[in-house]
Amino acid sequence: MLQESYNNSFSLIYFFGNTLFLASFTSLFLAQAIKGTLYLIRRKRKNPKELLDIVTWRTGGMPSSHAAAVCSLCTSIAISEGIASNLFIVAFWFSLVVLRDAIGVRRSAGLTAKALNNLGKQAAEKLGIDFSPVKEIQGHTLLEVIIGGLLGIAISIAFWLF
Repeated sequence: MLQESYNNSFSLIYFFGNTLFLASFTSLFLAQAIKGTLYLIRRKRKNPKELLDIVTWRTGGMPSSHAAAVCSLCTSIAISEGIASNLFIVAFWFSLVVLRDAIGVRRSAGLTAKALNNLGKQAAEKLGIDFSPVKEIQGHTLLEVIIGGLLGIAISIAFWLF
């Protein structure tokens, strides 16, 4: 039992030290940090709770952390396994699905929710009824996804070259 426990903890050391993991995680983290920095630059009134929400949880915004992470992962696999590998093909298609979802589905859902909330607020004011807004998830613009993707690719290349 002790040997099994030792092997599992040793595997975790390799997992968290894996270049694929580190490049992808760094890409995700850096994209979120950039979003937080842009928030601090743009806002006159800084709200620490909102900043923490942006850095840790909120979706949408410049750059896309989803794009950064999946493009970094795909690039790392291309470098380590080659573009003819089955793993790269899976990562490539997975990345395309995530990128398309960020631009299309999540963005459309967020815009629809925003329109629904505006309509609901207007109806509530005119008719004097209660209205509970729906959550407005944020997708990405094409530019946010491109910048996030390029950030992920650059970080992945830097991890593998240096």
